[in-house]
Amino acid sequence: MTDKPSTSEILTVDRRLKRLYGEPARPRRDPVSQLIGTMLSQATTDTQTARSFAELRRRYPTWEQVREAPVSEIARAIRSSGLSGQKAPRIKKALQQITKERGRIELNFLDKMPPEEAKRWLMNMAGVGPKTASIVLLFSLRKPFFPVDTHVYRVTQRLGWVPLNASAEKAHEILGALIPPRLYFRLHINLIRHGREICIAGIPRCELCPLRDLCLYYQEVIRKRK
Repeated sequence: MTDKPSTSEILTVDRRLKRLYGEPARPRRDPVSQLIGTMLSQATTDTQTARSFAELRRRYPTWEQVREAPVSEIARAIRSSGLSGQKAPRIKKALQQITKERGRIELNFLDKMPPEEAKRWLMNMAGVGPKTASIVLLFSLRKPFFPVDTHVYRVTQRLGWVPLNASAEKAHEILGALIPPRLYFRLHINLIRHGREICIAGIPRCELCPLRDLCLYYQEVIRKRK
């Protein structure tokens, strides 16, 4: 790990990725829908997530109906997302916990909480870690959190922004402090896309990458192989 990147370097990465991938559209889901959608997205593709979310809402038009449904039926509805046996009970328990603590299924009250308090509230639910909580708060309520998924984690480690021995949870803390909040959403989305398309797991496609001159992994590993 070299010295932490300057704000200028982060802005350069953001600008280049925006040039490559464009300005991502902001989702319009309410916080509960975003929470359930994010829980469904774990270890699956966007297409599978969207399919399972749509099927869940088709079978159960309200979250109250999902809350009351048998876990086996929820699992059947979301089976296209994979790991449905794990996700179904977590979704049901989350909806039950929201109801128990709030009297109804809604999360808009989080908007009035201090950001860190809102994040802790969400993370009290089983199956909700820092990534899921950060996504809900950033996407639906525009709270200042930078979510770190597997792609963001890999790309930022290769860039040298995050130490190789840092946990994903620690990476949230590091990147949240490094990246200007106004860039959180766009850079999060574009880093994910970069990790899926170019900075892939295994052998990255460095020949296509516009970040080579800023990438610690490219400088210290790839160039030395040539």
